[in-house]
Amino acid sequence: MKNFGIKTNIYFGEGSLEYLQNIKGKKVFVVTDPFMVKSGTINKITDNLIGREYEVFSDIVPDPPIELVVSGIEKIGKFNPDTIVALGGGSAIDAAKAIMDFSKKIVNIKEIEFIAIPTTSGTGSEVTSFAVITDKEKGIKYPLVSDELLPNSAILDPELVKSAPDFITADTGMDVLTHAIEAYVSKNATDFSDALAEKAVSLVFKYLIRAYKDGNDMEAREKMHNASCLAGLAFNAASLGINHSIAHVLGGKFHIPHGRTNAILLPHVIEYNANISGYTSTNYSITANKYSNLAKIVGLSNSNIRGNVKSLVNEIKKMQKNMNMPTTLSECGIKSDEVLKVKNEIAEIAIKDACTITNPRTPNDIEIIDILQKIK
Repeated sequence: MKNFGIKTNIYFGEGSLEYLQNIKGKKVFVVTDPFMVKSGTINKITDNLIGREYEVFSDIVPDPPIELVVSGIEKIGKFNPDTIVALGGGSAIDAAKAIMDFSKKIVNIKEIEFIAIPTTSGTGSEVTSFAVITDKEKGIKYPLVSDELLPNSAILDPELVKSAPDFITADTGMDVLTHAIEAYVSKNATDFSDALAEKAVSLVFKYLIRAYKDGNDMEAREKMHNASCLAGLAFNAASLGINHSIAHVLGGKFHIPHGRTNAILLPHVIEYNANISGYTSTNYSITANKYSNLAKIVGLSNSNIRGNVKSLVNEIKKMQKNMNMPTTLSECGIKSDEVLKVKNEIAEIAIKDACTITNPRTPNDIEIIDILQKIK
C-alpha cells in the first residue's frame, strides 16, 4: 500500500506574507542569515508580527554546520517560543528544521508552529521532510529525514525573490529542475508525484530564463517560486537519486553551491540513467521512456525515445549556456587532480547516500567515478 499526503499549508502569490498577521503564536523565533537583516528584508517579516514578542537568530551561513545548530538550540531554550519562522534559502530553512527538531529532544520545548518562508526559488525545503547539515571537519553533508521536519505552513511571496542576483536565480532554478527530474524517474515515483514533477519541469523550461534575464519579471518570479515548491512536494514523496548523492559529497568537499553542482551533473546523470548510449533496440527502459515523456511535455519531441532523451540533455546544456553557468568542476576553480585524488572516497560516500536507494539504476563505484571523470 502506498500513500500521498501534504502536511504543509501553502500560502502563495503577492501579499501572502500577510498570513503572519493571523498566526496564533505570541513568541516568535526567527531563523535567518545576516544578509536578510542587513538588506532590511527581515522587516517584511517583523512588520507583520504586530503585538508579538520575537527574537531574531541571524547567524545562518551556507551549508549550516553542526555547531550553528547547537548555538540555535541554546538560544531557543532561553527564549522558549511557540512559533519558529525560517526566512531565507535552503540553508536557513534546513538549519531551522534541525534546531527545531533537536530542541524538542534536548531542551524539551513544547509543541511549536513552524513556518518556512523561502527567499530563493530552489530547494523546496519549505515542504519537505529533509534537511542537510554539514560536518566541516570531515567535509561531509548529512541529510536528516523525518516527517517531524515538515513545516506547518509555507509562504511563497514572489516579492522576496525579486532582488535575487541572476547567478543565484540560475543556480537555484537548476536545483528545481534537478529535484523535479530526479523525483520523476525515482523508484518511488507515483502518479501523484509525477503530476507535481511534470508541472515543475514545464514551469522551469518556460520561466527560468525569463527570471534570469529580468529579475523584475514578477510573473516569471512567481512561477519559478511555485515550481520550486511543486518540485519539493514531488521529491518529498518520491525521493531523489544519484545526482544529489554525488552533489552532497562534492558540495561538502569543494564548497560549490548545491544548485550549481546539480546542474553540472544533471546531463551526465540523465545519460547514465537512460542508458541509451549505442542503443539500437526499441526496448528502452522505463526510465528512458520517462525522460522521453518530459521532452515531449516541454516541446522537444522527436521521432523516437533515443532522440527525445538526447534533446532533453541538449536543451538542459543550452539553458546552462544561456545563463553563463559552468559545466565542469574546473570552471568552478576546482583542479582536476583534486577531484581525482578523492574520487574513490567520493564514490564510496555517494553510494551510501540515502538518495542512491531510489535512483532508477543502481550504480557501482566505477560508474560514479566515470561520471566524475566527465565533469572534472
